[in-house]
Amino acid sequence: MAKEPLLKRHPWMMHVLVMIGISIVILVLVFLFIKIYARQGKEYELPDVVGSNIAALRAENPLALDIVVLDSIFRPNTEGGLILTQDPKGGTAVKKGRKLYVTITAYNPEDAVFPELAGLTVRQAVSELRSCGLEIGRLKFVEDPYKNTIIDHTCKGKTVYAGQQIERGSVIDLVVGLGDSTGSSVVPFVIGKTADMARRDIIAASLNVGKEHFRGVKNRLTAVVYKQEPDYTGVSHYRYGTSIELWYIDAEDTDVDKMIREFKVDSTKIDDPNAIDDGRPTPEEIESSDRWTW
Repeated sequence: MAKEPLLKRHPWMMHVLVMIGISIVILVLVFLFIKIYARQGKEYELPDVVGSNIAALRAENPLALDIVVLDSIFRPNTEGGLILTQDPKGGTAVKKGRKLYVTITAYNPEDAVFPELAGLTVRQAVSELRSCGLEIGRLKFVEDPYKNTIIDHTCKGKTVYAGQQIERGSVIDLVVGLGDSTGSSVVPFVIGKTADMARRDIIAASLNVGKEHFRGVKNRLTAVVYKQEPDYTGVSHYRYGTSIELWYIDAEDTDVDKMIREFKVDSTKIDDPNAIDDGRPTPEEIESSDRWTW
């Protein structure tokens, strides 16, 4: 006598198999939904939008980015809405619809409260002014027993006082004590830096920004320094207030990291007759010392 099929002899097994089949189908559907919802495997390279206008970016926005403005900074003679910084940076792999945090130029100037700078060093004053959205113009050194210390500050030739309301983006000139008249500083290394960063580092070193050459540059916000004069040697000191001349190139037209790596210190500059030997540190000491870094 032939045996009955297994499922007829054990009907409960049919229910188990049906449940297993349904579970597999549900799992497959769940994984497909997660893959579609999370857009797995569909990442795109985020473009570098620094220098672009935020209105134009929002109008195009092919990646449907959620653009969040973190801050706005007023820049004289600069149109409002230009993107100054972005996070994540250009080149990052992102999915559509992610948040992009930006800092832009303000459309209208806002007032800031001028900080108390009396007794601060140039480096400290630069930090205070920039945190208030103010720009630093020229450093003028005068005879005073307090070396490299702020004595006065002016805007368009008029003295400004701590607590005074002043438009953000205003350019502040600083009057600084010369001390024993032998004050000097190492020229900072600004190759590969944007104009904003280069100016900050030069002034923080108690030096002045000289002529800036943007010939042929398409985007001044992202352009980087490819040449500076005097050159950086790491050892030559120049008198406070010395002007540093800068030449710029569009960042997208050059390999900035390679340019920095290939920079060679010109040893002939070390014995520059205009330089001052004032206990000159080695390049290694400069890199490891807070005195010379921002």
